[in-house]
Amino acid sequence: MGSDESSFIEHRAHARVGLLGNPSDVYFGRTISFSLRNFSASVRLEPSDELVIRPHPHHDLVSFASISHLVNRLENEGYYGGVRLLMAICKVFYKYCSDNEIKLKDGNFTLSYDTNIPRQTGLSGSSAIVCAALNCLLDFYQVRHLVKVEIRPDLILSAEKELGIVAGLQDRVAQVYGGLVYMDFSKEYMDKMGHGMYIPMDTSLLPSLHLIYAENPSDSGKVHSSVRKRWLDGDEFIISSMEKVANVALDGQKALLEKDYTKLAELMNHNFDLRRQMFGDDVLGSLNIKMIEVARSVGAASKFTGSGGAIVAFCHEGPDQVKLLEDACQEAGFIVQPVEVVPSVLTDEDLKTLPELGAPLSDISFHRDVSAPSFSKLL
Repeated sequence: MGSDESSFIEHRAHARVGLLGNPSDVYFGRTISFSLRNFSASVRLEPSDELVIRPHPHHDLVSFASISHLVNRLENEGYYGGVRLLMAICKVFYKYCSDNEIKLKDGNFTLSYDTNIPRQTGLSGSSAIVCAALNCLLDFYQVRHLVKVEIRPDLILSAEKELGIVAGLQDRVAQVYGGLVYMDFSKEYMDKMGHGMYIPMDTSLLPSLHLIYAENPSDSGKVHSSVRKRWLDGDEFIISSMEKVANVALDGQKALLEKDYTKLAELMNHNFDLRRQMFGDDVLGSLNIKMIEVARSVGAASKFTGSGGAIVAFCHEGPDQVKLLEDACQEAGFIVQPVEVVPSVLTDEDLKTLPELGAPLSDISFHRDVSAPSFSKLL
């Protein structure tokens, strides 16, 4: 896509769900995540005489009906649209190529974007825009084969850090790879390789799941968390709890491979309970907790998809339980919909940049989605 300079290039990146292990990805832990077809962001690159970053007509408003409209917009949406994200990834991409002596061809372009990922739902809407834009840049400059798949999540995260966005690698890995991915961010591996160990898994291992979110998540938890500082300070409770969260993902990988869905349900609930113990209800927010409670009121397993704003629920008892969940969500005013999983988005050219399996990975099985590109290079 996009080798002809007269044509446009367009890429899409999907929302992601942290199924197990979060928030341990920023604490040298392990996670399992998957890409969510229900929502996505797209970026379009068109060759042009000047380099232009085009504001979105809705997400980058600079014209308002009145001052009260402006204030209401800022209170509900914040100051942040997508233009700054596109600018940041252009900078990070250019600097990475310069630092690694990757020569970029001449030529300018216009970048524009669109997204339907709900804001403040913990579904990684910002990183989806950045991921899609990075793919456009890789194709426009024809350097996809020179920028390894494993470091692309780091580039996306670096762009967001430019803007003061605090996040971990998990979301970006899920969006770069697509499909279902097991991730190990152990310190030893991060120090040695500069990135985590990312293991694609077969998406057919996942049972039917549901996404629950609120139309207006603005009253979610906004109290600042002290967990990061406590972890850095060596707080034994936080350190041991994060290790337990990481082990949830490890146990979850085994449960998925064995299709032990009773165990998976237990692990999802345990993951949330550990998070609640560490962060406390004021940080998590009453609305987020209510979503969990609604799901659990009908016996469904549930946990946050990310930092809050949406949850993923598993009705392991079958269709009757799904109906109970739908009714409970409707009564509580929450939106519920079946999860649709995106298969791997890696191309054959992407796969060529991945390493052969080494000793640290030798005891982990790879499982390929039948609709995804071949993972024969990894097996």
